[in-house]
Amino acid sequence: MLTGYMVVSALLIAIGATGVMIRRNFMIVLMSLEIMINGAGMLLVVMSYYLGNVSGQVMFIFVAAVAASETAVGLAIAVMMYKRKKSVDVNDFSILRK
Repeated sequence: MLTGYMVVSALLIAIGATGVMIRRNFMIVLMSLEIMINGAGMLLVVMSYYLGNVSGQVMFIFVAAVAASETAVGLAIAVMMYKRKKSVDVNDFSILRK
């Protein structure tokens, strides 16, 4: 049973990493990051349950809070970039360096 959850978690992380590396649309990159964070969170909760320790579940609460703030900041950046460039292509984000 534990192996199945670990395989699903690894698949989620792999799918998210593939999406981050392949896609150029910022919204898809954000969704891929969320998939990776959910895979890691799932692994924290499963291992916490398996080991009989609550610390992994508490850590997941912090991971979920960081993921929510990352999404809010990422969406704010995407909206501002779309207003300025009319595109959310990752290659257009080089103007943020100026």
